[in-house]
Parts: sequence; C-alpha cells; structure tokens
Amino acid sequence: MGELQSKERTRKELAKRYVLFIISLFFAALGVAIAKKGELGVSPISSVSNVLSLKFTSLSLGTWIIIWNCVLLLGQIVMLRKRFAWIQLLQVPVSFLFGWFTDFGVWLTSFFDTDTYALKMLTVIVGTVVLGFGIALSVIADVIMNSGEAFVKVLSDTLKRNFGNVKIGFDIGCVILAVVLSLIFFNFTIVETREGTLIAAVFTGIVVNLFIKCLKAPLEKLLNRD
Repeated sequence: MGELQSKERTRKELAKRYVLFIISLFFAALGVAIAKKGELGVSPISSVSNVLSLKFTSLSLGTWIIIWNCVLLLGQIVMLRKRFAWIQLLQVPVSFLFGWFTDFGVWLTSFFDTDTYALKMLTVIVGTVVLGFGIALSVIADVIMNSGEAFVKVLSDTLKRNFGNVKIGFDIGCVILAVVLSLIFFNFTIVETREGTLIAAVFTGIVVNLFIKCLKAPLEKLLNRD
C-alpha cells in the first residue's frame, strides 16, 4: 500500500510539473511576442524565425518558430543518430504549443501602439522580463527541454564543451544567421535584429537566475505537496 501511494504521489508531482511547464511555455512565448511589438529585435533563438516571418508573411511568427524548432530537432537526430532517445520527440508538441502561444501573444499585443522609441525600448525590456520568467518556470518544472536548449545540450555533449559556452556560441550563430537572412531578403537592410536582440541576449539569463532564486523554493514545495 505504501509503495502504491508513493507511486501515486510521484504521478501527481509529475502531472503538476508538466502543468507548470505548459504555463512556462505560455509566458516565454508571450515574452517573445511583447519584445517583437517593440520592433527592436527579439531573443537570439527567435531572431531567425522573426526575420523569416517578416519576409514570408503567409506564415505567422509562431509557425516559423515551430518550423525552426523542428529543424533544431532534426539537428539533434543527425548528431545523435542511433543514440537519439525517441522520448525527445515530445519536443514536437512542445514546439507547436510554443508557436501557438506566440501567435496568441502577438494577437494580444496588437491592441496597443509603440509609436515612440521610449515605448519600443520599454516593450523590449518588459518582453525580456516576461521571457525570463517563463524560462525560469520551465527550469523549475524540470521535465523536458525545448528544442533550442536540447540542441545546445546535444551539441555541447558531442563537442565535449561547456554547455554555457556552447549556448553563447549558438546564440551568436542565430543572430548572425538572422542578420544574413535580413541582408539577403531586405535589400542589404538589417530588420528587427537590433538593440532589442542584444538586450535579450545579455539580460535574459540574469532575469532567469533572479526568478529562480525567488521562486524555486516555494514552487518546489507546491510541486511536492500531496
């Protein structure tokens, strides 16, 4: 009986962690949408999708994010080959959720204007904070990684390099790719990969750490409560 109750508590805790993870996806996606409203750039990992959505407007930002995440998942499969754990295909529905939440966030933010530079910058800052909050919740949930983080983890393991250093290199690579695509598609003009992208790159990690420090203990108590 005691063992059965223990397993039941484990299932309940896991269910609560997945609920928290879904909530984290919503806030992270909302952060991307808010930052996009400022038109000064989004987070590095979303910058490629953002440029593609500006060029190929028949597909939404959320749809391009889904496509980009699936490309990153394919990259993991190529690197790992037979070692790829098929449970990681859960990244596909996670990507769809994040894409849908992003489009919903874009819709929500469509009702206000950012017609001055100050408002645009404020929007980027708010978006970065909301994004950091969402990422912090996903770290605390500790159930599955999104495609971007999972790609970096596989790449760092393959190269036998520090995760943080590979993450920095990956973010820089995303920004460079976004700039190159922008120059190609927009007549040698850089669009929406600007100071907002730099702000997100520098401060998102700081915001994540602050939220984890404040929220980890109370949320862990809630997740472990019967």
